[in-house]
Amino acid sequence: MKKENLKILIEKESENLNNLLDPSDLQTFKSMTSELRDTWTKKQMFRTETEARFSVLQDNRYPTRAAKYWQCVREQSSYLDNLMSLSFEYRRNQAKIDKIEEDLKTEKDKHEITTLQIDLDECRYQKASMEKTGYHRMREIKMWSKLKEEFNDGSFNDQDVNEHQLESYGRQYAEKAKQLSENSSDADKFNVLGQLQSLQRIKKSGELENKKEEEKQIPSK
Repeated sequence: MKKENLKILIEKESENLNNLLDPSDLQTFKSMTSELRDTWTKKQMFRTETEARFSVLQDNRYPTRAAKYWQCVREQSSYLDNLMSLSFEYRRNQAKIDKIEEDLKTEKDKHEITTLQIDLDECRYQKASMEKTGYHRMREIKMWSKLKEEFNDGSFNDQDVNEHQLESYGRQYAEKAKQLSENSSDADKFNVLGQLQSLQRIKKSGELENKKEEEKQIPSK
């Protein structure tokens, strides 16, 4: 299945913009075809690694390597789901292209031919857009894989997300508590301090560790 050539699609559609644009704007558009292709090709889609590191994996929200690792898992999983959904959409769009091309071979009505050709051009542009989106979905999947490997230094359990949360959330809410002031709302104070106190109590009581020991003692069937 060949990739769509965006430059050809833009140049082809420029001929059909004469009813939409003023003549001067149409001429400008035609002269900008190469620039617009370049813009379309290099426009940012999804997060860069810089944004992933400082915005997504911000230290006050994910204060430990384990917390950062598990957020990478969530992000990568989300993009995998998106890529799979896009693949189904891409296949469906390709089926439409194949059907329209078949219909054009036998259609005799000139108005219907025009409509089918418009549908075909639109589907081809959508195909090019999906191919670009797919490339960047995969780019992010690979980026999150790289970050997972970086943060996974062997100091935490990378099979059970629950293992790190008491420590990670404890640090996160301790930092949130530092940001509270007399101007903070009662709701914010109640929420932050309440969760911090609960985390500290759970850690002090060892109730999570006790539960793990109880689960180990349950005989398997």
